[in-house]
Amino acid sequence: MASLMLRRLVQAALILLGVAAITFVLLYALPADPARMIAGRSATALTVANIRHELGLDQPLLVQFGTYLGNLLHGNLGRSYAQKTDVWTLIAARLPATLTLMLAGIFVEVVLGLTLGTIAAVRRGGFVDRLVMMASFVGTSAPQFLVALLLLYLLAATLGWFPMSGYGSFSHLVLPAVTLGICGAGWYARMVRSSMIDVLNQDYVRTARAKGLSSKRVILRHALPNAVLPIIAMIGIDIGQFMGGVVVVEAVYGWPGIGQLAWQAIQQVDIPIIMGVTLTSALAIIIGNLLADLVAPVIDPRIRTR
Repeated sequence: MASLMLRRLVQAALILLGVAAITFVLLYALPADPARMIAGRSATALTVANIRHELGLDQPLLVQFGTYLGNLLHGNLGRSYAQKTDVWTLIAARLPATLTLMLAGIFVEVVLGLTLGTIAAVRRGGFVDRLVMMASFVGTSAPQFLVALLLLYLLAATLGWFPMSGYGSFSHLVLPAVTLGICGAGWYARMVRSSMIDVLNQDYVRTARAKGLSSKRVILRHALPNAVLPIIAMIGIDIGQFMGGVVVVEAVYGWPGIGQLAWQAIQQVDIPIIMGVTLTSALAIIIGNLLADLVAPVIDPRIRTR
């Protein structure tokens, strides 16, 4: 286990370095000029040049990246161009909202995916199976903004069950979490269905049924724990995606997370914030996958043996 953790830490450092390098090069190649955005359209060329010098944007790319890495090693993510505040302070202020939405969204999609996938596998080839697969296809194909707007119109504007936007209470959380859950549950349902069908054909499941165990006990006690292993890896990936990829949902519902912070930074070409959010999301993906590697052997001891 110690060697695994050490190897994972080395891999994590290399991945973060690669993500930082690629993101930095892409931002450097943008046609937009951060100095011009800060100075305004009416600013003179001298003013823009002074701002570029003050921010270090007039230095070569390698020098800028080396300076950024040096600051990063000291835990400094830089300072926002537009908001004149440390990037980590801005991200830390948004993290609780994003973490809350992430956990709620993962909970909804896992519950929906496990339930629908199991039902489809048990009813394989029937009307329910085809209905679930069609619904999962629609869910995975539907744009998040469309699902969010439909839920807002039906459940908030028309029925008045939930607030239109905001943050701070459980009622504010329901619609964003359900939106993320609907859009992600289709993948889980398909994965669980395929895994469950494979598990239901195993000898130990047939043996359990031959012993006279009820179908419910066979599915919940013997089949589902083994079929759920692929879901763990997907949850690890979702942690990172939800950390930085819920920009649309946060924008529609006015949710003050780091996704909305990233969207505002992109509009303002605020490179330090974009870099900070990107690295935070990459770190979340690494941590999520590491947790998946640690949890999977607990569920299935055969993985630990291998």
